[in-house]
Amino acid sequence: MLKSDDLINKVKTYNKFLNPETLSKAYKFAVKAHADQKRHSGDPYVIHPVAVADILTELKLDSATIATGLLHDTIEDTHATYNTIAKEFGKEVADLVDGVTKISVLENQANSSTKAENFRKLILATSKDIRVLLVKLADRLHNMRTIDAIENKEKKERIAKETMEIYAPLADRMGMNRIRDELEDLSFGVLNTKAKKMIKDRLDDIKDKNLLNFKNLSEEFQKILKEKSLKSKIFGREKTTFSIWRKIQKKRTSLEQITDIMGFRIIMDNIEDCYKALGIFHSKYNCIPG
Repeated sequence: MLKSDDLINKVKTYNKFLNPETLSKAYKFAVKAHADQKRHSGDPYVIHPVAVADILTELKLDSATIATGLLHDTIEDTHATYNTIAKEFGKEVADLVDGVTKISVLENQANSSTKAENFRKLILATSKDIRVLLVKLADRLHNMRTIDAIENKEKKERIAKETMEIYAPLADRMGMNRIRDELEDLSFGVLNTKAKKMIKDRLDDIKDKNLLNFKNLSEEFQKILKEKSLKSKIFGREKTTFSIWRKIQKKRTSLEQITDIMGFRIIMDNIEDCYKALGIFHSKYNCIPG
């Protein structure tokens, strides 16, 4: 579990105006409030809010949001009240924690006949501050990362389905592609374990046979462009098992025909250089028709 000082130091790397006392106080409050609680895994419950706060620091969010990450379950699961949080941490943090609590209440009240689209609208309508949704997405992401600790198969599948139908599309609408991809992939692993394993085995096989990895390919692309005196920035990622599965379903193709396992984005200084780079890559590699 991330220690209080380590969390504060992570925030300091991007927020020079941080008041460390608030985060330290929120950390201690969460530890004390959840002291007697355990997760499904048997670990101390406080591991969860600390992990949520850590995810929020990766998104470089403000200290009020990170404090909310630490405190997000206190009103719902402990003796703490809205007034307690407001008194200790101010109205801003109390309102954010209350907002996250309201979404959790909606979750628990929603039945299987509730349409995902209506629920998404309901969440948006009850979230006056976008930071409430950011905390909720971080909360759901950590819950999905640790979902294997839940032994009840039906409960796992219900959470995964809810994540796939509600939280992944929410992350998508907010432009949080990395979180959307991870939520989809983790849900896919629960809802279709066999398909995920089959695709992962295929990806590993392609990479092993061709010695493919992102670092090697990036360096190769940069070397090719540098030889032609072109400056570039290269970004990329490995495709997720779920995105490959979706492509197989959409194109009605077989897994053996899938070769598109990594995506790269090459940023040039101007449009002219883009066309030069395109020409260089077309002359270096074979183009796949269509």
